[in-house]
Amino acid sequence: MTGAPDPFHCELRVRFGECDMQGVVFNAHYLAYVDDAIDRWFAAVAPGNEDFMNVMVKKATIEWSSGVRHADVLDLAPRVERWGNTSFDVVVDGRVGDRPVFTATLVYVAVDLATNTAVRVSDGLRTALS
Repeated sequence: MTGAPDPFHCELRVRFGECDMQGVVFNAHYLAYVDDAIDRWFAAVAPGNEDFMNVMVKKATIEWSSGVRHADVLDLAPRVERWGNTSFDVVVDGRVGDRPVFTATLVYVAVDLATNTAVRVSDGLRTALS
C-alpha cells in the first residue's frame, strides 16, 4: 500500500556544555539545533539540490514550553507550514519523548545570490519539501 511518506525526524543528544547554570539548555542553542535539523532534512529529501543553497532565513522565532537538560534526546520534526511566492515558513517541533519542549518557526526567502534579491521559490524546492 502506498501513502504519504513518514514525516522527517532527527534526534540530537544534549551535551553538558549546552546547559546553563540552571541546568537547562541555554536559549541560544535552540536555533543551532533547529539549523542542524533543517540541514539534515534538506540533505535527506534532496541530496545535492542546489536550490537549498539559494534560501536565507528572514525571521526566526522560538516558543519555549519546557526545559531540556543534559543527556536528554531531542526529537526534531521540521515541516513546511506555509508556501508563498518568494518565501516559505518552516516549523520545527522539538520534543523529549512525549513532552513538547519548543516550537520554532523560520521564514525562508528564496534569493538570487548574485544580486541578493528575492526570487520565486523554485518548483524543485517546493516538490522536495512538500
